[in-house]
Amino acid sequence: MESKPMDPFWGPATSYLNFCEEDYVITRYVAEFINTFSSFVFILFGIYGLRQLWQKRAAGHRSLSYFGLIGVGICSAGYHMTLKYHTQMSDELSMHLLTTPLLYRILTFKASPEKTRLVGIVLSVLFVTVMFFHMVLNEFLLHAITFGIAVLTIAVRTSKLLGQQVPDPYMRKKLRNVSIFGIFCFAFGFFVWLIDGLACDILNSTRHAIGLPLAFLTELHGWWHILTAIGGYVAVALVDLVTAHELNEGDPIKDLAWPIPIAARLIQQRVGPAKEN
Repeated sequence: MESKPMDPFWGPATSYLNFCEEDYVITRYVAEFINTFSSFVFILFGIYGLRQLWQKRAAGHRSLSYFGLIGVGICSAGYHMTLKYHTQMSDELSMHLLTTPLLYRILTFKASPEKTRLVGIVLSVLFVTVMFFHMVLNEFLLHAITFGIAVLTIAVRTSKLLGQQVPDPYMRKKLRNVSIFGIFCFAFGFFVWLIDGLACDILNSTRHAIGLPLAFLTELHGWWHILTAIGGYVAVALVDLVTAHELNEGDPIKDLAWPIPIAARLIQQRVGPAKEN
């Protein structure tokens, strides 16, 4: 994959992060080709979720988190396409625009009006504070830590609510398997994200040796996008189901986007039937 970088349509990179994929080697209009187009997976999952809601005639506030997934995909693609500072900021801002509404729904589920109002105020203040420090003062650590805590809180709280809201032990086990699959996708995605940075020279040498199109498979940041898109969709779908009282209406897993139903079935085959009381 020996290619000379082309004259960048967007000008020199101004973002303070630049990932392992070589810039402008496919087209002068897209800085990181695979990182850009792998971001579209977020958009596809968001569109699928909206389509499911519209078929149920249940859009409204429930659609917000799926629009959040779409927003993450658009902002991520814009960032990797241009490698500009302002598009990087929009990418990182979109991550909190996705997790904050999820936190609000999961933390205010069956809460009193007073608690609901307090949670809304706290999350709003926290969101503005994190964005101020990150975007104005270029402070990255607070952004990363709060995003990680948000993801962990959503995972733990959702798992707890599944145990409380799903009386059937078989369905409860299946839904928890879906949750575990989503967490695994996040964790494994973070692992390949780390490898993409730590082993960049080796990965680039491998790409040059094997050439296109196989070289695309070694773009690990693109796999991070795909894996986190799956994990993000699982989080959105489960939070939506548990807070919309739809977990006792048949088997909701079969209506989730690919590959979630297949993964749930494979996990169930390995662990066997539920033995909860």
